[in-house]
Amino acid sequence: MKVLILAGGLGTRLSEETKRIPKPMVEIGGKPILWHIMKIYSYYGFNEFVVLTGYKSHVIKDYFVHYYQQYSDITVDMLNNSVEILNMQTEPWKVTILYTGENTMTGSRIKKAQNYIGNERFLLTYGDGVSDVNISNVINHHNQSGKYLTLTAVQPRGRFGALDISSDGTINSFLEKPQGDGNWINGGFMVCESQVFDYIAPNRDDIIFEHNPLENLAKDGQLNAFKHSGFWFPMDTLKGKVDLTEMWQSDKAPWAVWQKR
Repeated sequence: MKVLILAGGLGTRLSEETKRIPKPMVEIGGKPILWHIMKIYSYYGFNEFVVLTGYKSHVIKDYFVHYYQQYSDITVDMLNNSVEILNMQTEPWKVTILYTGENTMTGSRIKKAQNYIGNERFLLTYGDGVSDVNISNVINHHNQSGKYLTLTAVQPRGRFGALDISSDGTINSFLEKPQGDGNWINGGFMVCESQVFDYIAPNRDDIIFEHNPLENLAKDGQLNAFKHSGFWFPMDTLKGKVDLTEMWQSDKAPWAVWQKR
């Protein structure tokens, strides 16, 4: 089963980083968040990826083309113009980099991958969020539902601290990062049947997957949710990058399931 990763957005809310690189290439602990996402899927046995690129696509291409050189020791023989890779660090991945247009919307990006998927089931997620969700459990839940698409539903943390204040002004409790408003949102990590492509109009670049396609799937009773109450974190601001980096550096990265064997 192939894994589609949406990796083409501009990342404007992370402009401090994305002026020079695309958002999925922003690093957490020296590795792009895209790498972290792929490691999650690889842990569950999914190693064939289609990365849907747009903005600064060449950066993602260069990363994978030169992957071995980046993470291995090398000997450069300048006299004979040769490079020998030593102690190769590798992954069991097959990665297709699919340029889908710089200004293309999410649904249209997914539609452009149809020829690479055909009539097969596929996995789908965003290139800027990590989670400790059990991918195998999501797939099992999808199988039981019999629907076209299952998304992982999450409850994001609140952005601000919460105060419990008495009428006289006494603060009874303080929660730095409480849960948000209790609503469930789409956290990505989706399982899709090929019929999902039928909900996306062809030959267009302006289809937002989270609008008509998902709304129409819901109307047709073909949209299913796997509720995940564990860790989920989107890197949509510089603060998010800092928080994820701190978790990684302190060995408290819940999404790093591959390190918990």
